[in-house]
Formats: sequence, C-alpha cells, structure tokens
Amino acid sequence: MMSGTMEPLPAATVTAAAGAVRALLRLDEGNEAALVERVAGVALGLAESFCGQVLIARVVEEPVTASVAWQALSATPVGAILSEGEGAIDRDGRGWVRTGAAITVRYRAGLAADWTGLPPEIAHGVAIMGAHLFDNREAAAVPPAAVAALWRPWRRMRLDTPRRS
Repeated sequence: MMSGTMEPLPAATVTAAAGAVRALLRLDEGNEAALVERVAGVALGLAESFCGQVLIARVVEEPVTASVAWQALSATPVGAILSEGEGAIDRDGRGWVRTGAAITVRYRAGLAADWTGLPPEIAHGVAIMGAHLFDNREAAAVPPAAVAALWRPWRRMRLDTPRRS
C-alpha cells in the first residue's frame, strides 16, 4: 500500500488503452468514446492493483521518517530517486532511502514509459478487462479468468516488511 501521492496516469496512455479496448470490441472511433476512455482508465488501475506495481512510469512523492536504517519506498519498480539524500535501488526495483530528517522523497516508478512499452500480456489483459467492463456496465459480472492468467506472472505480493542490511 502506497503512503504518498502519485501523478495520475498520462492521458496519452489512457487514450492508447481505450484504442485497444475499442479494437477488441470492434467499435468505431467516435462510438461511446467517453465510456470507452473511462473503462480503459479503470482497467489500467485494476491492472496496477492486481500486479502490485506501477505499470506506467510516474513521479511519486512519499513521506519518510528520520532514520539511520534503510527504509523501503512503497511503489515499485523504482527507476530513479529524484530527491537529495542517500538512496539506492536494488536489483528487484525496490527503492531504499535513509535520512537524518523527516523528508518527502520524490522518485520515478514504473514498469514501462508508456502504453507501447508495457509487456503484451499486461496490455492485452487491460484491453480484455476494459471490454468486459464496457459489456457488463449494468451488472456485477465476474471478471474473466483470462485476465488474471495474463497478469499473474507480473504480480508482486508483499507478505512482510522489506528489510535491507
């Protein structure tokens, strides 16, 4: 669970995802455009929640307490720590900081720079999920099992607090 704030998904990414949903549904460009855009954004959010990582690179601001011990940043994978102070990124993409004063750490996290950089399984799962949400907007239908199967290899689960020596 993230304790800071994150930039919203870029509009271009949501538009590209909406295009994939539209193609899967075989809808014309202007047909129900606002709804398709909305379900594509929701599907992207669901993918991030399921996978437990930031999919499209964005800046995150997270408060950390003063500590001489390394503290793990909550969003992964971290690409760069933008704040001053001592920071490190491990091979799993986990960001670590330690500081003598309570600060807000700014860092960039994300698996891909944009929609085209996403792994095909995640992108296709977003399109399927968006199409499912579009088709079942009036009913509480169970999401397709294919979506979980596509996203599961990219899922990061945290069972304990990360530690670094």
